[in-house]
Amino acid sequence: MQLTNAEWTETEEGIAKKAFEIAYKREISELIGSVKHKAISLAEIDDMWHLHDFLSAKRHEVDGKYDYRLPMLVFVFAGLVKDGWLSISELEGLNSDKIAKISALARM
Repeated sequence: MQLTNAEWTETEEGIAKKAFEIAYKREISELIGSVKHKAISLAEIDDMWHLHDFLSAKRHEVDGKYDYRLPMLVFVFAGLVKDGWLSISELEGLNSDKIAKISALARM
């Protein structure tokens, strides 16, 4: 089910880049809000180390999730749709086969 770079038109690449950035900004915005809330609640040194651990785990998670290599985008978008960071409608303009694959994978 891997798609090669040649299977993405220039228009689709533009749509993909915009959707990718939208999802990333949404998730990062929510993460920043969560970190602010946790930081305000710091009372002891252990709280700070828990925040550090949380941030380290989130960095690993986000860095792994947002992979903008064209052959991986169908899978990336499926995960983002499944997690609620992106909607199928925001991918409008992609080839119908790509949309179908993303939709199917997001339901798994």
